[in-house]
Amino acid sequence: MTTVASSGFVPFLPALNLAKSRRSCPNIRTRSACLPVVSASLTQIEVDTTTTTTTTSLCSSVVSSKQISEALHNISLADLDPGTAKLAIGILGPTLSAFGFLFILRIVMSWYPKLPVDKFPYVLAYAPTEPILVQTRKVIPPLAGVDVTPVVWFGLVSFLSEILVGPQGLLVLVSQQQIS
Repeated sequence: MTTVASSGFVPFLPALNLAKSRRSCPNIRTRSACLPVVSASLTQIEVDTTTTTTTTSLCSSVVSSKQISEALHNISLADLDPGTAKLAIGILGPTLSAFGFLFILRIVMSWYPKLPVDKFPYVLAYAPTEPILVQTRKVIPPLAGVDVTPVVWFGLVSFLSEILVGPQGLLVLVSQQQIS
């Protein structure tokens, strides 16, 4: 066995073995304790030298692209400390909720096309969302005269909110990690 000391991509078989080793965490409570093990395994990988030369050349060409592998390692959520995750939850949670509410208001406002959007109560929902919706309308034009872009953005904001700061969101799980 040869040890490759880099933080890069792994060939398929060692990656499969790493994935199988992650299954040793039976539930979500103990899985967070396994995240540092997975992160540490990315920095030092054992590669079997008896594999075919194609796999070895592929592995060496992938390991040689250090910029990509370092960038991927830097954006890993496993390296995010719980304090920073709690701060991100404190900022992202209310922001995503506010934009979700604004997009719901924009959906209702689209039912009344003659609303004076430059007047006080309507401008509160119109001004922050219109720049986003204008760019999206270039990609998704109105369908049969109905503007669906607020619905699309409401779905995206709801999805991001659930994935990042929901009850089982990524940032919530990272913030609950035990520092050992």
